[in-house]
Amino acid sequence: MAVVTNTFISTSAKGNREELSDVVSRITPEDTPIYSMIEKESFKTTHPEWETDALAAPAQNIVTEGDDYVFGATTPAVRMGNYCQILRKSGIITGTQDATDNAGSVEQVKYQKLKKAVELRKDVEFAIVDTNASVGGATRESGSLPTWITTNVNRGGSGTNGGYNSGTGLTVAPGPGTQRAFTKVIMDDVMMQGYNAGANFRHLFVSPYVKSVFVTFMSDNNVASFRYAASSGKNNSIVANADVYEGPFGKVMVHPNRVMAGSATLARNAFFVDTEYLKWGWFRKIKEDKDVAKTGDANRFVMLGEGCLKITNERGLGVAADLYGITAST
Repeated sequence: MAVVTNTFISTSAKGNREELSDVVSRITPEDTPIYSMIEKESFKTTHPEWETDALAAPAQNIVTEGDDYVFGATTPAVRMGNYCQILRKSGIITGTQDATDNAGSVEQVKYQKLKKAVELRKDVEFAIVDTNASVGGATRESGSLPTWITTNVNRGGSGTNGGYNSGTGLTVAPGPGTQRAFTKVIMDDVMMQGYNAGANFRHLFVSPYVKSVFVTFMSDNNVASFRYAASSGKNNSIVANADVYEGPFGKVMVHPNRVMAGSATLARNAFFVDTEYLKWGWFRKIKEDKDVAKTGDANRFVMLGEGCLKITNERGLGVAADLYGITAST
């Protein structure tokens, strides 16, 4: 009998040495800052739809005493939707390897299931910050965050908005512009646009490099410096960090996002978020498929989930796009 392709066998394991410590360090970070922060919903369909609305702009409102009523037109809400994408991780481990008392239990099925579930959460974060438009059909794809935002934006030269297309029922990917450095001017501009649009930005998600650039805003002549004394009897510290920006249009917490450091494409956006308007919905929550058949002397497992973003109103979100997000030139 042939061994099924990609079966993990005991001779491939690296931890089956009795002398090794039963401690395994997972180097890959589990951080999913956006997904962890936003509200979760349950969907009853793979193509959830919702309505979004906005208040009329303020205007002069004066009527004559005794005037008869005049009834204004009702503006219908805008119908929007997204597509739930299927996320999946799987593995297969021989019975021998699963029974082996190995260092840290890293090859055992239970640990691998947990590891795959953590990886799926990180893939959800990737789906949120990616730049892909929504796709229907059998191979569905959730429209990523930057494909929705059109109101509160600051883009590099020749950069274009994407947005939701009510005709096709799909989002459109934004067009890349000329990359530039993240600056306080860009940050204040997006926050001002958001303020004017009625947003209350509370969080800013950026790549680790952009977070390091944000910290340099402390050297700006228009930014108040801060000092505080080190605790007596403790080691002295050099403080070169800032997590909160309080500007003319509100206060935001700045969060570095390791997933956004995965590529220059992911890192080029900085997302301003009012969490009231951004949610993740599950059609099928992450779980193990218990119906996977066992064949041969090996344990197979599949972890999967199905869900998508829900943007209740893109005016509550913002983006500073086309930034150098990896280095000073990429």
